[in-house]
Amino acid sequence: MKLVNYEELKKKIVGTKIPKPLSGTLSGHAAGEPFDKHVYSEIKKEYPNDTFRQYEYLNYLFSKNLDAVGVKARNSLFNSPTVMFLLSRGKNATDKWSIENPFEEKQNDTADILVTKDDFFEIIDIKTRNLSKNAQAPNIISAYKLAQVCARMIDNNEFNSFIINYFEIDWLLEGKELVCKDIYYVNLFKTNPQDLYINWAAAMQIQFHVSNLKQDFHLNMEEWAIKYLKHFVNQAKKRADDMIEKFVKPFEKYI
Repeated sequence: MKLVNYEELKKKIVGTKIPKPLSGTLSGHAAGEPFDKHVYSEIKKEYPNDTFRQYEYLNYLFSKNLDAVGVKARNSLFNSPTVMFLLSRGKNATDKWSIENPFEEKQNDTADILVTKDDFFEIIDIKTRNLSKNAQAPNIISAYKLAQVCARMIDNNEFNSFIINYFEIDWLLEGKELVCKDIYYVNLFKTNPQDLYINWAAAMQIQFHVSNLKQDFHLNMEEWAIKYLKHFVNQAKKRADDMIEKFVKPFEKYI
């Protein structure tokens, strides 16, 4: 299931021109944010009552349920424990939330854009790519966090409450404008889990360019979760063995 028509969205975004950031930098958040906000505004036009930034949704949910006070009560407002895990803020922040002290946007929020309807959540993460540079694949999501998500999906037998989509905007600098040249979009759960590269040296981040990601996994979400956990555990065991071989065995004789 999906809510957003990505092919139509692509037609609206390709060719978009964004002013060059005033800071002069063309990397990371500074370049990506204007495109991110533009995509958000286009989706908001199509789904005005169902489209949120992640922090906006939390503020909306809590403000509609002011009788829910404290972490446990507020987290229970989510019908899906897995979605709650993906979208909720920390215990202290959730406990201290109020109308006078609402959440603000955080750069490490799971969802750049959230479209939700009938208890289904479409989590959208926007990635931007400067075509003039041969850059390393960006951080996508913590491999450990994704393992926790898969475990929760299995524990709670919930495989149809959400999807995670990645939307890549390829751009070039032309004069004083960043021009969108192409768009790629993928569903994380249509990628073979064994193809996901985990960079253990970069905070255990899964890394890929959206444009390079195959969509050739055709089993259901439960099978995806199981196969991903197998992939994660196998990679973690290899990493642990390598660490012991390199950093433990050469020095054991001295202690």
